[in-house]
Amino acid sequence: MPRRPYKKIGVEKDKLYKSAEVAKLINYIMRDGKKSVAEKMVYKALAAIKEGDPVDVLKTVIRNVAPTLEVKPKRVGGASYLVPVETRPTRRIFLAFNWLIEGAQSRSNKEYASFDKKLAAELKDAYKREGGAIAKKKQVEKLAEANRAFAHFKW
Repeated sequence: MPRRPYKKIGVEKDKLYKSAEVAKLINYIMRDGKKSVAEKMVYKALAAIKEGDPVDVLKTVIRNVAPTLEVKPKRVGGASYLVPVETRPTRRIFLAFNWLIEGAQSRSNKEYASFDKKLAAELKDAYKREGGAIAKKKQVEKLAEANRAFAHFKW
């Protein structure tokens, strides 16, 4: 815990869609401070989505991929238990974007040539509740459900 309260710094909205979620996705994809490269990738991926408004699709994808429960280890009497806890809203977005990026990176290079095409395919799959990110969410929530017996350690 910090000794004094701190103010959380907000994320500026992106240039093209004027959305905080798109800006956050750009920031998660960015490597070595190359924001313009990350912007190009995200904008190409969002342009490839034909299901509707890209920002609405991204918000739906976040809702589909973000977990409601996760497990945290608690040490009680010499034993460690995986205690299911509700996921904070900021952590939900963090996990959703990380799982989307991991799912896009794990796609084969034969099918998709560049990362923006992989990201677009992963976003489309997550919109339809399929793909690697959705599988990861189901795995985490299944683990939390399996450890529901230890929920009373959640103090």
